[in-house]
Amino acid sequence: MELPRARPSPRGIHVLRRRGGGVVVTPFAALHHGDGPLLLPNAWDHASAVLLAGRGFPAVGTTSLAVAAAAGLPDGASATRDETLRLALTLGTEPFLVSVDAEGGFSDDPEEVAQFAQELAAVGAVGINLEDGLGPVELHAAKITAVKSAAPDLFVNARTDTYWLGDGEGTLQRLDAYQRAGADGVFVPGLADPEIIGPLVGRLDVPLNILYSPTGPTVDRLADLGVRRVSLGSLLYRRALGALLEAVSDVTEGRSPQGATPSYGEVVALSRAGTPS
Repeated sequence: MELPRARPSPRGIHVLRRRGGGVVVTPFAALHHGDGPLLLPNAWDHASAVLLAGRGFPAVGTTSLAVAAAAGLPDGASATRDETLRLALTLGTEPFLVSVDAEGGFSDDPEEVAQFAQELAAVGAVGINLEDGLGPVELHAAKITAVKSAAPDLFVNARTDTYWLGDGEGTLQRLDAYQRAGADGVFVPGLADPEIIGPLVGRLDVPLNILYSPTGPTVDRLADLGVRRVSLGSLLYRRALGALLEAVSDVTEGRSPQGATPSYGEVVALSRAGTPS
């Protein structure tokens, strides 16, 4: 698939914020410009996020599918707005950086999306994922611009679903529109072909985020291609559900469950600081 070249962004690299005329790189933005790509594991509750941070990850994302499923709600529905904000509030005071998967912003009104982004920033979130769902490019670009205006320090990762829901048609055109609207990074879940990823990186003005797939390129390979952020999405949640089923099958069939199992005390220790004992 031949990719046309994106037009240069009028803002240059979108990971910078200005205060009093100065230029400051936010800590979360800086993670996209290290020696290797930012590997961002995705949590669905406080315990999973704290466990991941405890393994040395400086930043943790949330996953909308897992947050919705854990609450008994459908993914991609405005019904998960409150659950998403509640989790951000829970994690926002922790000593690690949190980026929130906000689906499409839970509204088609850019100002309402911007208001939600402000709420996320107010409780401590440093990043937001906004997906286009293959809706109108102009609408998604307007959401991005509104969010950057309302919460300029929030790292906006603009997702296009051209490979997730389609055949990849129009990917660069959408990403170009989103980076020009002010996105700090762009995300293309479902894209796993190195022959497309490499050229795409070279045609973008902002960091490219790829969703890790066990059947796709390794993290090292993605790094070689120039990818600056690799997300795990709902993988960890789905693996946790799989481990649950394996454990109950083992017990049912007279075997001892295998694999790492945190102790009762270790799980208790994950409780929020300040929570009454």
